[in-house]
Amino acid sequence: MSQITLPSQDLHFDDDHVRAIDELGDLYGRLRRELGRVIVGQREVIERLAICLFARGHALLMGVPGLAKTLLVSKLAETMSLKFSRIQFTPDLMPMDITGTDILQDGAGGHREFQFVHGPVFANIILADEINRAPPKTQAAMLEAMQERRVTAIGKTFPLDPPFLVLATQNPVEQEGTYPLPEAQLDRFMFLIELDYPSEDEEIEIARTTTGDELPELNHLLHAPEILGYQNLVRRVPVPDHIYKYAARLVRKTRPHGSTAPDWLKPLVSWGAGPRAVQSLILGARARAALSGSYMARLEDVEQVAAPVLTHRLITSFAAQAEGLTAKDIVHRLVQESNDEP
Repeated sequence: MSQITLPSQDLHFDDDHVRAIDELGDLYGRLRRELGRVIVGQREVIERLAICLFARGHALLMGVPGLAKTLLVSKLAETMSLKFSRIQFTPDLMPMDITGTDILQDGAGGHREFQFVHGPVFANIILADEINRAPPKTQAAMLEAMQERRVTAIGKTFPLDPPFLVLATQNPVEQEGTYPLPEAQLDRFMFLIELDYPSEDEEIEIARTTTGDELPELNHLLHAPEILGYQNLVRRVPVPDHIYKYAARLVRKTRPHGSTAPDWLKPLVSWGAGPRAVQSLILGARARAALSGSYMARLEDVEQVAAPVLTHRLITSFAAQAEGLTAKDIVHRLVQESNDEP
């Protein structure tokens, strides 16, 4: 693959910008087709995972068991030629089980010395399976890695190799013996990606493709240096001023104590989204525009990423729960009303 030349940060479409965006759009099409060899359906989920990857964000995957979350994440890593690590979160999991620890080893000359052994977090794509089953102390071990791309253990700091993507899963059905993620940790996930049951035709196809011979090995489409180049490209995708204003106003409307919140929302939301949500909306719009072959972020890109960005950042009130309204319902109404505004 040819070397990527990054475009300038203005709104002009130079040749390098057009060529790099076209390459990324073509790559995304090949990625969908490649994953489609083993994953049936889940087109929207694949798109949102790709957005997180190229926007340098993390995602929380919500879905019942059996929806191929682990398979999807591992195959994504396979197509990207990235190191994949799966961490099963359990109540007895300790922070050192994630980050690693010092082990006494025999050294030269018969001397014994401590040597740091890397934990499973030292990979490119991390699947934190059922993250809410581990206690808060263990959950917190992921915070520094997610935010700073580094790990501190035994008083030493170790950088994590880029690209670095954390995909955590939660089971929405079983809540006994779990530790709900605190808002500060939820806010570090760029997207909440919800996986639903497949359609009848898709379920038949799943049974047909997964009950025979072994799944095929997927082709390697990219390597780490190329992914880093595309991640830099995404952050250079031009964003018009009215898109920045739209994203900021949308987030500010989620805050029930603010002056811009609509009257209907105030009794339904206890706490709204913070500034990191605006950043995620803009980054998500940039990445979605690039993946779809657009040369600048559009209003529709912000609208399409609004639900995965905002849903897990809203804390609904008892009134909303009594009415059977979810945070996703509230976000959809906010987006619809924003579209109707002059």
